[in-house]
Amino acid sequence: MIRAAFAAAKSLKRDFGEVEHLQVSEKGPGDFVSRADVQAERTLRAELARTRPEYGFLGEEGGETRGDGRNRWIADPLDGTTNFLHGVPHFAISLALERDGEVIAGVIYQPVSDELFWAEKGNGAFIDTPNARSRRLRVSGRKELARALVATGIPHIGRGDHPDYLRKLEAVMGRTAGVRRWGAASLDLAFVAAGRYDAFFEYGLAPWDVAAGLLLVREAGGLVNDVAGRPYAFGGPSLLATNADLREPMVALLA
Repeated sequence: MIRAAFAAAKSLKRDFGEVEHLQVSEKGPGDFVSRADVQAERTLRAELARTRPEYGFLGEEGGETRGDGRNRWIADPLDGTTNFLHGVPHFAISLALERDGEVIAGVIYQPVSDELFWAEKGNGAFIDTPNARSRRLRVSGRKELARALVATGIPHIGRGDHPDYLRKLEAVMGRTAGVRRWGAASLDLAFVAAGRYDAFFEYGLAPWDVAAGLLLVREAGGLVNDVAGRPYAFGGPSLLATNADLREPMVALLA
């Protein structure tokens, strides 16, 4: 998995340096796909197929390829496409392995910072950086909303219920230490796992946005639910990731 992510990152880093020359086509209002996006997914598929040709694959750009019925890769080759296309250096490759309906391994790689977040079910979550290898991740220990830094995803044009979201955002702004919106859900979840954020909530996320990040948060001691505190499932309308102490306060706040 890590080798595949690194291979896909090579072309992303090259194209990010020449972002103004990318061939870009529009998928929908405010939702763009670049040549870099498509090429990164092709690279992921090819690299993974070399060692596990029997596994299925679900990707944001190329859809689903059915495999042996037990194992499936779930990939977002470029999470943060809008950032990428605007020259904002905050984007990632997200890759997860699902077995019998359960995510058992996940990798999130940020090519610009060269930070690799990874987790295996039952074995913990870790980060590799240029200066340190395999440092264990733990969610933050903050217990008070007033001290919490919360990340979110703000719905853009053509997506979501803007008035309803603004009411929830207003409530969070008034009770927490700050709100951040960086535009890459996989990294938001990785940052919760690393204790950089204390909570993260968003609406309308797809499996490839969250598969690897969910495992990271859980293996780092965090909790993942919907915003009402119910169990989260792929395709659910909302997601809330927190440490154990902040789950109930965040659920009450978002209600």
